[in-house]
Amino acid sequence: MKINTFFAVSAVVLASQFVSAQSTDQKLNPIVESIVNETNNHSELENMAFELLDGIGPRLVGSPEMLKSNEWTADKLKSWGIDANLQQFGTWKGWQRETTHVDMVYPRTKTLSATQLAWSPSTKKAVEAEVIVLPKVSSKAEFDKWLPSAKGKIVLMAQYQKIGRSDEQIKEFATPELYEKLKAEREQASKAFREYVKNFGYDNTTLPAALEKAGASGIAISNWTGIMGANRIFGAKTSKIPMFDIEVEDYGMLYRMAEKGSKPRIKVNTQSKILPEAKTFNTVGMIKGSEKPNEYVVLSAHLDSWDGAQGATDNGTGVLTMLETMRILKKYYPNPKRTIVVGLWGSEEQGLNGSRGFVKDNPEIIKGVQAAFNQDNGTGRVISITGQGFKNSYEYIGRWLNAVPKNVRDHIKTDFPGTPSGGGSDHVSFVAAGVPGFSLSSLNWGYFGYTWHTTKDTYDKIVFDEVKNNVILTATLAYMASEDPEFTNREKRVMPTDDKGEVAKWPEMKEPRRTSDGF
Repeated sequence: MKINTFFAVSAVVLASQFVSAQSTDQKLNPIVESIVNETNNHSELENMAFELLDGIGPRLVGSPEMLKSNEWTADKLKSWGIDANLQQFGTWKGWQRETTHVDMVYPRTKTLSATQLAWSPSTKKAVEAEVIVLPKVSSKAEFDKWLPSAKGKIVLMAQYQKIGRSDEQIKEFATPELYEKLKAEREQASKAFREYVKNFGYDNTTLPAALEKAGASGIAISNWTGIMGANRIFGAKTSKIPMFDIEVEDYGMLYRMAEKGSKPRIKVNTQSKILPEAKTFNTVGMIKGSEKPNEYVVLSAHLDSWDGAQGATDNGTGVLTMLETMRILKKYYPNPKRTIVVGLWGSEEQGLNGSRGFVKDNPEIIKGVQAAFNQDNGTGRVISITGQGFKNSYEYIGRWLNAVPKNVRDHIKTDFPGTPSGGGSDHVSFVAAGVPGFSLSSLNWGYFGYTWHTTKDTYDKIVFDEVKNNVILTATLAYMASEDPEFTNREKRVMPTDDKGEVAKWPEMKEPRRTSDGF
């Protein structure tokens, strides 16, 4: 998932406003009752999570594991009697992670907690070198004069964190005065580092290239989340030398040693494989509609992940939700009125490429989409659905929510008509095409701080009772959207103005990135 925001939303109302008062012994539609019973008593979520997350693991675009996950999801759908195939939308540079081993060998010996970045070049054999920090300079000319000093060294490129404790922990234990002091110091340090980097004229993309060209032996960063033990792992920006992330505790130790003249040395052994250009796919499954086969309800989640961990909450939980929903619908609603489609997208993390490719490549399906439901922000129960700027969305979403079990529905706040999302996840690809696409937004459970793109996004972070909640919701919404006598109205709202008096624009359809050239 990519984080993005648009404009402020309109008034928030409880979903229960759209339903009549009901007792706790709500009488459910028979199909919905079957959905609830199957989800709670015969769930396959944990077994599927084991196979996908422990078995296949992280799903970096262009990796063999990504292809395995495409094939696994297609096979899983077929095992339930659902038509499924892989739809190619492009290619990507092939790469496979192997082992990362980083040791400090001077002035003492210590194994460090480190992870090579995606697409990092392999060391072939271990590289040992002195660790240095960036120079204290104030201009590009001074920095360029220093650059030859990086030859043969491993450069620490990220900001030094004086305190490796979260803001929440500091606030819990410090006096109010100390908390404010430490908070101000941290904010000032971050601001000073940003200004420092800006002054010498490089950024996170161009600086690694400059250090590599100058002959550095490697580049270390620490992309710390602000929570102890969790670092974010993205892609390397080098082509010949290793680029890797070191956890905040070990990074801070090396930084202090280098800054104070101890001349620490580390040995780096990062093994990975650069593979041939790989085809990129979406997994697409369909339960054919019996009355309106050319109208569609789309269940959406991205299958790819970053590969610092297993991609459990970004977006394993979304994939599991949609797979389990399809399994249950096929079992209890095998002849839907409209065709139900599941799309498990590739390369979302590089710019919604899979879903954008699907929208571009399947115009007949897009023309007939009744609604698309997307889930992509963690293990928590869904607590928010907005109308994404569709003027009459409150009418049909309200009708569909009416059938959702009360204990699921009562957690959800809705915002109609809302405003369209400007990015972030795959429902945007549909919204930009003028299709009612809705994000099923979940309770945080520490997602953005702790698991989003981090080394801690693993199976054990899934709360399966919460995911079951989302299966019940998604399956019920899909059922109701399929059964609805009316085709959804696509009229867009009048867009709001910002604080400068400028009218917001509806998101534009964007071309998917079909290759990794220039990425």
